Amino acid sequence: MELQDPKMNGALPGGAVDSLNVPAYSSYRQEREGFLPSHSPAPGRKPTQFMDFEGKTSFGMSVFNLSNAIMGSGILGLAYAMAHTGVLFFLALLLCIALLSSYSIHLLLTCAGVVGIRAYEQLGQRALGPAGKVVVAAVICLHNVGAMSSYLFIIKSELPLVIGTFLDMDPEGDWFLKGNLLIIIVSVLIILPLALMRHLGYLGYTSGLSLTCMLFFLISVIYKKFQLGCVVGHNETAVESKGPSSLPTQGLNTSCEAQMFTADSQMFYTVPIMAFAFVCHPEVLPIYTELCRPSKRRMQAVANVSIGAMFCMYALTATFGYLTFYSSVEAEMLHMYSQQDLLILCVRLAVLLAVTLTVPVVLFPIRRALQQLLFPSKAFSWPRHVAIALILLVLVNVLVICVPTIRDIFGVIGSTSAPSLIFILPSVFYLRIVPSEVEPLYSWPKIQALCFGVLGVLFMAISLGFMFANWATGQSHVSGH
Repeated sequence: MELQDPKMNGALPGGAVDSLNVPAYSSYRQEREGFLPSHSPAPGRKPTQFMDFEGKTSFGMSVFNLSNAIMGSGILGLAYAMAHTGVLFFLALLLCIALLSSYSIHLLLTCAGVVGIRAYEQLGQRALGPAGKVVVAAVICLHNVGAMSSYLFIIKSELPLVIGTFLDMDPEGDWFLKGNLLIIIVSVLIILPLALMRHLGYLGYTSGLSLTCMLFFLISVIYKKFQLGCVVGHNETAVESKGPSSLPTQGLNTSCEAQMFTADSQMFYTVPIMAFAFVCHPEVLPIYTELCRPSKRRMQAVANVSIGAMFCMYALTATFGYLTFYSSVEAEMLHMYSQQDLLILCVRLAVLLAVTLTVPVVLFPIRRALQQLLFPSKAFSWPRHVAIALILLVLVNVLVICVPTIRDIFGVIGSTSAPSLIFILPSVFYLRIVPSEVEPLYSWPKIQALCFGVLGVLFMAISLGFMFANWATGQSHVSGH
């Protein structure tokens, strides 16, 4: 396979080739050929390429897939985050994390263009050697396993309530309504068939359906705010007269006053929840690979549209959820509504469908990371493809059965893998991969990237420190469920 000029291929950012001297360009070509060999592959093997096939996923479908990768179970915890930061402080933090997430994708795409590869794990190898490839694969697996676990945890907690309401049965009374059994059934009958698809682009339609379900969730949260009015401070009889008979009243405020700025010991769960809600970086390069007419600018536009749309959805959901229940809101907001409310029952079904359809999208980067790590030069194999999906689903199901609360998943993943994927790894890649001939070490873009990485390290250290302190003092479940 003869390589084309990288400038024509989009392998270097515009103008980068012109700014390179001949020895540097020659070194770049040799480096690129190390990842994209020009010699004929051995029998039974295939050459490592930019893509396994020509990208055919449209811009809109790519937006659906990336938005679906961003949006997930994190949206259910944002009202809880707002209750412990205040409305204005929360919105400011959410906007900052959205902008930082977009900037980190810019760093990631720039590195992919310079080296000419679109695999996160290979970027790690290029930046830090073989150890970097292992670290990147481990972080991706950790984060996406946590994300899959949070989605299945919602299925575990909500599906028995929905089925029990439809059948007018006690969810705790019958064996076939046990959450642990239901997540296994859903994993086998729905998630596994979708996870066995060979290409991520095929999931664009299910991603569109998933986003439609979450839009219905948002509209319902806004509607319920105006329907319920101020439920805070009413006694149980008054709340029942409003309609939702099982609306919780313990621990409610005495007045419906929204806090604009606030801080407490639970605040250090909230920033990781927000960070967790914007992580989509493991899916960026696979979606870029399958994008029709791929270019850095086109993929950045996909990312910006997706992040912008999710910022609006997150901000509205958190605001109206918080203004409904104020500081009594739980880490899983759906638990605050009545189980008998028909609209909320439909919302639960929509959320269940949305998170179920998101799991296969999140599983793809894990499988790709494992294949890059364990079988980097092997041709595609259906038995291996199926086996990895099966093993991952079994492990995640076991984890969900053992974990008691979804907030612990949000907190731990949001404090470890989320800052690694948003802040630390993209900045390290940029500093190590972009040649000094293109961006000198003391140039403003590299100083920005360095500060970005330091911010990620501080974010991780502070969040983990306060979470461990809360666990040690027994305060971690004060507002949990």
